[in-house]
Amino acid sequence: MQAKEAAERLGITQRMLRHYEQEGLLDVSRTRNGYRRYSDADLRRAGRIRDLIATGFSTREIRAMSECLSDETTGPCEGGIEKLTEKLENIDRLRAELDEKRSAVLDRLANLRNGLSTLSGH
Repeated sequence: MQAKEAAERLGITQRMLRHYEQEGLLDVSRTRNGYRRYSDADLRRAGRIRDLIATGFSTREIRAMSECLSDETTGPCEGGIEKLTEKLENIDRLRAELDEKRSAVLDRLANLRNGLSTLSGH
């Protein structure tokens, strides 16, 4: 199938498909006239890429786990659990940092409100 139909099936843009290819994540065959032709295996691989990006993986990180994208892997891919665990730990660390920042903003907001309340006599 051509890029337009592949992108529609995956719920992404044709530009994203080209980006996957440019990043070395997807190797798509071409027709005689140069159009990209996506196989069912290409769609499955692109869907896996899309899903990993949606969970916060960069294309560089996905490239490092390329064996996890292939149909040739019949079971868990080597390193996949490790990479997903690392990503989860990173997300948890970022979440904790955001929670700390949120708490600091709430404290400052409360102090400002209390200061304004004192000034206005309420």
